[in-house]
Amino acid sequence: MSPSAEEPLHIVILGGGSAGWMTAALFAHLWRDSPIRISVVESPDIGIIGVGEGSTPQLKAFFDGLGIAEAEWMPACDATYKLGIAFEGWSAGGQESGYFHPFPGTLDVHTQAEFFRNAALRRTGVDVPANPDRFYLAGRVAARGGGPHGGESFPFDLAYGYHFDAYKLGAFLRDHAVSQGVTHLARKVVSVDVGADGNVRSLGLEGGEALAADFFVDCSGFGGLIAGQALGARFLPFAENLFNDRAVVMPTAHDERGPVVTATKSIAMTAGWRWAIPLTTRIGNGYVYSSRYLDRDQAERELRIALGLTDADGPARHLEMKVGRLEHSWTANCLAMGLAQGFIEPLEATALHIVIATAQEFITAFEGGGFTPRHRDIFNARIAARYEGVRDYIVAHYRMNQRDADRGYWRDAAGLETLSDNPKAMITAWFTGADIGEAIEDLRIGAFYPNISWHCLFAGYGVFPSNAAMRSPVTTDRPADLAAIDRFLSRAELNFVPPTFPVAARRP
Repeated sequence: MSPSAEEPLHIVILGGGSAGWMTAALFAHLWRDSPIRISVVESPDIGIIGVGEGSTPQLKAFFDGLGIAEAEWMPACDATYKLGIAFEGWSAGGQESGYFHPFPGTLDVHTQAEFFRNAALRRTGVDVPANPDRFYLAGRVAARGGGPHGGESFPFDLAYGYHFDAYKLGAFLRDHAVSQGVTHLARKVVSVDVGADGNVRSLGLEGGEALAADFFVDCSGFGGLIAGQALGARFLPFAENLFNDRAVVMPTAHDERGPVVTATKSIAMTAGWRWAIPLTTRIGNGYVYSSRYLDRDQAERELRIALGLTDADGPARHLEMKVGRLEHSWTANCLAMGLAQGFIEPLEATALHIVIATAQEFITAFEGGGFTPRHRDIFNARIAARYEGVRDYIVAHYRMNQRDADRGYWRDAAGLETLSDNPKAMITAWFTGADIGEAIEDLRIGAFYPNISWHCLFAGYGVFPSNAAMRSPVTTDRPADLAAIDRFLSRAELNFVPPTFPVAARRP
């Protein structure tokens, strides 16, 4: 039944945090002229986590769509700019010991074809440089702490995401959503009432009150109180090809001698990898690892050593991750979002990207179906495909790792055979010299990760014939003019300076 002024549709979101309040803000904005009432109920007992988190450029599009300026939300969330991800130690060494995965930008059109050309030559055994860092501006700018906005006389910006305090982002979005008419209920949910028709009728609140609604959104975290527990939505684990299920996190102070870095660092460790995420007030650090290969004390010790900290330098927090997804994100009259919906480890900072995509897809499907489940199956298929596409790209990072310093974890990851068809096809295309762009188009996976991303991963890892098999280029090979590219990027780089973030001081 379509909502009306007399009978507005009531949507209840269980759980706040980034996912819950982001969903509420989007619903309130896009349905502001519809007779829809939105409530968010969250427990007042949930502690403050405040983990430093990164995003993709979709978060910028999200705020732009809401009409919220960076000057309004970034200072409130300790946010900084993110031009991409710097991978360190995922390869054996040499010119591909590390690489930068940039967000695709306007200026890349002048150098990207040259990168693809050199990578294609190197795949056939021609000895030419093919690390992506030589060909993209974003990595150069990020290395010196430059921001994404060019000078006044330079009409090109870089594509970018953000780093932010996850708790403060949720709090900011809460205040914004409430200002747009969303009802905030600080109450603890103790039960879920499911009717004979399989739909959720109400949430039981502490004290005996029942909160009824027409539709529910489950943002209750890994526990999945509505979708998983009450409705029995099936969970599909990714453990067979994504080993990491734990994390240990610690903050450190900024180096006051340099600018705030505008990139996330992803640094390979013994049984996983660690991030370094610069906020305006601190650097967020975390070690994502597999409990099959490392226990929590070993992981904490390895992180402390890497950061130059002793046991007396402050406590570490340990987190558990449930890696996988629900088979169906939309079950009965409930949409699962955030950690209740699924989680693919934070390697490419996809968590909020999936939240935004899910919310937007749901709005389209729900409204297009007359606020009925008419398009539920189509929606579920699209979201499942997105999860699978993201997972496959993340898995490829581990399957194609070129480390030779460790046994066990990295050896087992490189030997993965439980791959889905799409990453198998991409790996085959790379090794056989096929056109990667055509392979992506044939597989219909470009909406998840484009040509540049797959090229950066494979070439950045140094997945090429052995050095012994390399030959010098000849005239017919026509490699990229690296001198011209260096001149172009060096001149363009001068237009990007370290940003001044509107905070009083950097604090540990």
